[in-house]
Amino acid sequence: MEINFKKGNGLVPAIVQDSKTEKVLMLGYMNEESLKITEEKQLVTFWSRSRNCLWTKGETSGNYLKLEEILVDCDNDTLLIKANPTGPVCHTGKDTCFNEVNKKNYEDKNAGEFLEYLEAFIKNRKDNPEEGSYTNYLLDKGINRCAQKVGEEAVELIIEAKDNNEELFLGESADLIYHFLVLLIKKGNTLEQVTDVLKKRHKP
Repeated sequence: MEINFKKGNGLVPAIVQDSKTEKVLMLGYMNEESLKITEEKQLVTFWSRSRNCLWTKGETSGNYLKLEEILVDCDNDTLLIKANPTGPVCHTGKDTCFNEVNKKNYEDKNAGEFLEYLEAFIKNRKDNPEEGSYTNYLLDKGINRCAQKVGEEAVELIIEAKDNNEELFLGESADLIYHFLVLLIKKGNTLEQVTDVLKKRHKP
């Protein structure tokens, strides 16, 4: 990977994108040293032009950007950093400095990608409440109500499983998954944590 640092007096712009939702999170600048540290630590690290020093995103807030992939543009002077954020990226507390909600092309995503998209969408609702949102209504009601809804949907799914109406069965299945994701976000956990447990339990 050849990068032209001379063009920008030792710095290149680094666009950070959520590796799961494809949402643009922020823009920073990197020099050769910050790029090396990013690759070594697998945590996105920039060069601060205002403070004139290296800084790893999240070193103060705890909201790190875990490196997934680094791509360089056709002119070799701009980086695209794909990362997994561990919390809000913007200093305002929002998950992106551009206040973008990824609503495009969700119908084209496969099952796993859509679940990740839906998880990110619910988290965005939590971080940026929207009036009239059912998701925010549930989140505002607290853990007990979110957990209760999961229980109610599970019972309804069991009832439909005993019949032969596929449409109703799939509908209740979708309701259960959605409400489970709301509970997961309310608890402050992630799908990745759940799948990590499943991976450890799996014995092929």
